[in-house]
Amino acid sequence: MSKAFPTVGIIGAGQLARMSIAPATALGVDLLLLAADSNDSAAQVARHIVGDYNDLKTVREFAGQCDVITFEHELVPLSIIRALEADGVVVRPSSAAFEFSQDKAAMRQKLQAFPAPKFQIVTSIDQVSSFPVIAKAISGGYDGRGVWKVNSEKELGELLQKISKLLIEELIEFDYEIAVMVARSPHGQATTWAPTQTVQKDGICVMTVSPAPQLSAALSEKAQKLALDIASEVSVVGVMAVEMFVKGENLFVNELAMRPHNSGHWTIEGSSTSQFEQHLRAVLDLPLGEPSMTAPIAVMGNVLGGEKTDMYRPYLHLMARTPALHFHQYKKDVRPGRKIGHVTLLGKDLVELTHEVQHAVDYMSGEIDE
Repeated sequence: MSKAFPTVGIIGAGQLARMSIAPATALGVDLLLLAADSNDSAAQVARHIVGDYNDLKTVREFAGQCDVITFEHELVPLSIIRALEADGVVVRPSSAAFEFSQDKAAMRQKLQAFPAPKFQIVTSIDQVSSFPVIAKAISGGYDGRGVWKVNSEKELGELLQKISKLLIEELIEFDYEIAVMVARSPHGQATTWAPTQTVQKDGICVMTVSPAPQLSAALSEKAQKLALDIASEVSVVGVMAVEMFVKGENLFVNELAMRPHNSGHWTIEGSSTSQFEQHLRAVLDLPLGEPSMTAPIAVMGNVLGGEKTDMYRPYLHLMARTPALHFHQYKKDVRPGRKIGHVTLLGKDLVELTHEVQHAVDYMSGEIDE
């Protein structure tokens, strides 16, 4: 067996790592995962080591078995990433870039030249003069956690008693939200996919539509250029999601995620090169793949945990009703509100695609039974 094929180490073994297995297998690239538990989504089906990503000794031993290290979440301490880099380990994205997905205040300061909500970092209520505002935890927030709409000094005071330093942003009354997935390699080759409209419920993305149907061609081009410019500015290597608010003809950068992202799941079937293959190509410094769409429209729906725990039986109804539906099961324990899978449907009729995807996720989560 040839040893020329590299081993990519992924810190984390959730669904993003799970969906990286198929393209890695197709490319002949070996994956090794650092999992918290052997029951983690990807650890069930891939070679892994169980260990704590907060423990430097564990991560060093893991990295010693890999040619390049990457991530499927933003929780790894920067001190550990920097220690690996000091050891000579190839880490992509680097600690210098990764900081901007972990530290929202650092991200805002780095991207001050880009369109974004006005912001300030506060430690006391008298620093904020008008309400309502958006308050964000500077680190650790995701899927709507760590983000609050604050309507008064009293609410801000209560929040500051729990979190001593907050990022405060102006409240943008946006029309809708989009995400632009971008990939960049070490020598600076970069690509983007079609901008995606993300539909949120209680801070969690429940559906994506690609390309974003309300976005004009000019604004789509502007959003993609913005994502490419940000990728270059922060020197990211790998795939990154740039989340934006759209208000009229204006774009506002909201968040960055330096890894494959929920808003790019549609690319598995809907693009010539999925975000997961592209991430592997980027971190290995291979030429990047073609990002064009394979159909006019791709709609993806997240399956959230509900009362129903049997995710296999729904296939009988859904596969018969909508044979073109694509299913992805993460094999995670079903808990209310938890992302446990997704479905994707490609075509050209937005109303029909949206209806069928919504029906599928409602049926799988148990909200409807026919």
